[in-house]
Amino acid sequence: MAVLALDPVIGYDMAIPPAVFGYATDADGNPLYDVAVCGVDTAPVPTSAGYAVVPAYGPELLESADTVIVPGTRLRGPRTDATLPIQVAAALARVRPGTRLMSICTGAFVFAAAGLLDNRPATTHWAYAEHFRTLYPQVDLDENALFVDDGDILTSAGLSAGMDLCLHVVRLDHGSAVANRVARHLVVPPWRDGGQSQFIEHGVPPTGVASTASTRDWALGHLDEPLDLATLAAHARMSVRTFSRRFKAETGLSPGTWLQQQRLRHARHLLETTDLPVDRVAVGAGLGSAAALRHHMRSEVGVSPLRYRQTFRSGV
Repeated sequence: MAVLALDPVIGYDMAIPPAVFGYATDADGNPLYDVAVCGVDTAPVPTSAGYAVVPAYGPELLESADTVIVPGTRLRGPRTDATLPIQVAAALARVRPGTRLMSICTGAFVFAAAGLLDNRPATTHWAYAEHFRTLYPQVDLDENALFVDDGDILTSAGLSAGMDLCLHVVRLDHGSAVANRVARHLVVPPWRDGGQSQFIEHGVPPTGVASTASTRDWALGHLDEPLDLATLAAHARMSVRTFSRRFKAETGLSPGTWLQQQRLRHARHLLETTDLPVDRVAVGAGLGSAAALRHHMRSEVGVSPLRYRQTFRSGV
């Protein structure tokens, strides 16, 4: 894997691929990826964080890479007038046909300037979506997605969404068990639901105010049981009204919506890590029936349970 750092590169974005793919190992601890940083030459590349990095390789690395990743950048041209600097165009021309391409955050501007995203779905940081559309109206941009997988070209939203994309690729390449190990090492969720438009800022409950956290923890261990609002409120020793208000203040979601998300997440975990029939997965996750699970999987994830299992267990 080649991480192409373009001046000035977003330092946080550039650090994500070596971290995620660098910690991906097989059961014996052997690395599954060879990740290196390159530039349009080997000169130090300034970052957005006030320091510079010295890439180990020049653009020649792109000729042999199976995956090329462009982190976020403030590079003039792609970010200002939809043009591509000569050195960058020459570097990208070295990439072999069929190479998997990935961008993090504003790295999508570079691919768009190169014409690689024409008439294709993509995403980038939500704050730059309007400017992106102005420069690249031919791209089918979805700023609400954490990442977009369009086969040979994958793009992510801003900053930490790059980690979601990289973990997704590890799952595709080597299965959920490997991706989950990487996520645990990095202390991040192995999978995040929803798009950027759903992100909400939550305040910390005032000192002395009872929290719903212990009830949420308890519910996660009883997803296969009936859990109505009254049951949850009783466990928290609150009235239904108080529990509902406090729950939404702490999570940004109603108890019912949160519970549905957790059940679907658990169902995905069972599909990834067990050979249980779909109907037993549905029961184990508290979704009731195989038909209900299929409905929720298609609605929320976009694929059937069996297709999901085939995709995320293909590398196991």
